[in-house]
Amino acid sequence: MTRYAITGATGFTGGALAKTLAADGADLVALVRASSDTRELTTHGIRCVALSLLDADAVADALAGIDVVFHIAAAYRAEHSDVDEFHQVNVEATRVLLDAAVRNGVKRFVHCSTVGVQGAIDEPPASESYRLAPGDHYQQSKLDGEQLAMSYADRDIEVTVVRPVGIYGPGDERFLKLFKAIDRNLFLMIGSGETLYHLTYIDDLVKGFTLAAHHPAAPGEVFTICGARYTTLNELTDAIAQAMGRTRRRWKVPSLPVVWAAHVCDWVCKRIGVAPPLYPRRVEFFLLDRAFTHAKASQYLGYEPSVGLEDGLQRTLQWYREQGLVR
Repeated sequence: MTRYAITGATGFTGGALAKTLAADGADLVALVRASSDTRELTTHGIRCVALSLLDADAVADALAGIDVVFHIAAAYRAEHSDVDEFHQVNVEATRVLLDAAVRNGVKRFVHCSTVGVQGAIDEPPASESYRLAPGDHYQQSKLDGEQLAMSYADRDIEVTVVRPVGIYGPGDERFLKLFKAIDRNLFLMIGSGETLYHLTYIDDLVKGFTLAAHHPAAPGEVFTICGARYTTLNELTDAIAQAMGRTRRRWKVPSLPVVWAAHVCDWVCKRIGVAPPLYPRRVEFFLLDRAFTHAKASQYLGYEPSVGLEDGLQRTLQWYREQGLVR
């Protein structure tokens, strides 16, 4: 039986992957921080080992006898996060894991990156070979981690990189603000609304990870895992409104004044040491195209997304309602 180790299992993506593997009867260990809440994982029968991913000896011990490592953990970007933290978690911890994996004879290392390493997509949809243009410290650290992982491909270990696109689904709250704003008729479109955006339902992403872990064509390759289609922001917000039984108000504001305000707000808040309510990256959601193709994953791995956008939004909305997060 294949033995798995997974980092980031207390997060949304890693947790979904870990619980899916456990439900299939996999032999699985989750490498978690000592401060992590592991109650949900243990409820699913998942063994957890508390350690620091920067502790080389502890990581090496934890990977003894492991066949496949899923490295999902990451320092995610928050405004004004410490640049060194990004590097330590997204690059140096990756190095520690890879060294321990090689030492223990791990067969395959599946590294979770992000399509953010390609920045805004000027010629959509983008494939894996599209130019690299990280737009902030987080994206740069993810690119550095991805390239580090691929550099181990000639060290007697199979390495595969997965770049997820716009992850959503039950259990995740990143899009909750958008649902709430539409539900309350408070959503305000910045710009034309014709910017492209791409979502990937969590079950499809998990499928992509498992294919990357086992398919013979996966080693040495980078794969974009995304939903079947991308939309404009107008189409996406209309689909959310329809799922909620609402009619979205067509309120729009020009983008340029908001961009200026975001930069000013960001500059001021940095100097007084508070989190900015408005900052450039938040505005980028409305302005930068994010559209991709899963053609390579389909060709090499047989990956095909199975959850359509409307179905995925409805499932997400149902979970929000069950949690009392929206009406």
